[in-house]
Amino acid sequence: MQAIETKAQIRAGSKYYRWIQLLLGISCMAAVANLQYGWALFVNPIDAAHHWGKAAIQVAFTIFVLTETWLIPFEGYLADRYGSRVGVVFGGVLCALAWWMNSFAASLTILYIAAALGGLGVGAVVCSCFGNALRWFPDRRGLAMGLTASGVGFGSAITIAPLSNMIQSSGYQSAFLYFGIGQGIVVVILGLFLTTPVLGTVKREAVRRIGDLFQTKREYGPLEILKTPVFWVMYLMFVLVAAGGLMATAQLGVVAHDFGIFNLPVTILGVTLPALVFALTLDRTVNGLARPFFGWVSDIFGRENTMTAAFFAEAAGIFCLYWFGGVPIAFVLLSGIVFFAWGEIYSMFPTLSSDTFGTKFAATNASILYTAKGTASLLVPLSSLLTEYTGGWHATFIIAAAMNAVAALLAIFVLKPMRARMAATETSSTAPNQIPVTAVQPNATA
Repeated sequence: MQAIETKAQIRAGSKYYRWIQLLLGISCMAAVANLQYGWALFVNPIDAAHHWGKAAIQVAFTIFVLTETWLIPFEGYLADRYGSRVGVVFGGVLCALAWWMNSFAASLTILYIAAALGGLGVGAVVCSCFGNALRWFPDRRGLAMGLTASGVGFGSAITIAPLSNMIQSSGYQSAFLYFGIGQGIVVVILGLFLTTPVLGTVKREAVRRIGDLFQTKREYGPLEILKTPVFWVMYLMFVLVAAGGLMATAQLGVVAHDFGIFNLPVTILGVTLPALVFALTLDRTVNGLARPFFGWVSDIFGRENTMTAAFFAEAAGIFCLYWFGGVPIAFVLLSGIVFFAWGEIYSMFPTLSSDTFGTKFAATNASILYTAKGTASLLVPLSSLLTEYTGGWHATFIIAAAMNAVAALLAIFVLKPMRARMAATETSSTAPNQIPVTAVQPNATA
């Protein structure tokens, strides 16, 4: 089912080849970051030009998120079936097409269609790059996934300023057109150099872990994983952590205003900014750094152990923010802790999926698990309803902290024993479709 690459593409002496592949994937992720993180810059200019109303314009963003998350398993299957190169190139073309349509959209219908195409494009790039990283780095999956996921943050940080400048100087239509085509070209060109290793040809080095040692030798198909209890425990944990973090962070502005600190100056390491601006700036930075950090830690101490620590840290950060957020510097630092602990879900869960279910369908299986992000986003509006019903954000924060604490307990007391039993089963009996993880060629890339 995987794309077959020639031996020349995974040469022996090229021990750096897989790192080049990883860098290509990170760059592709960075190139599509603005489709999500740059959208906020366009809302006001679009409304000023067409007077459609901000609520109606923001429906496009909702469509983008839903198509990116809920349809990503089909794109993951495409990447598994034909290789990451096809998935990334396909995604790059759709991303360019989406922003090109946005540049001349004269109706909400066109804007919504473009949003759907953009979501499909980003989803194709994301799942293809994730799948490739998992296959090339069986020994360092956590680090590889974390670095790949961090590409989105780096891309956003690098391009937000020039994108904003172009909107102001040339208009939002020109920004959509030139950035859209430019980003699409970058993704397509980089995607052409991606190669998918033949299953079993990448040597798995000895992994020095203190915690979890289990990496399956069996290859689970997409429909097969849906029948396993371990998948649904992972899915529930993903929903709890994603929704809990989103619910808390969605209320940051409300909290800052309620405490009367949103505009108070905060100085950290010689940098002075208003409290809310400082918090949002720090949050984006630490969220990106968290992905490779926790991935690297999990390669050493185990997936569940790392998840438990991160989820409890997030729960503690949210709860402390509830109590001490009235102090400006505490508000900034505690929100940073929340975002830092929350950022790991986008690297840890795909890694855990590949550890548990194999790499043959790495993109598809990780994508199915990734739909938990879409499920979690549907729960976020409940935080606004809860805030209105209770007359404040306090209940939202307590519930968000509790959701993360429950996920932490599930990781260590439920998920870890379940995966241990899977490991024991594989040790005692060889599965019919068991495939060796070690190299089958002496010249495999290490």
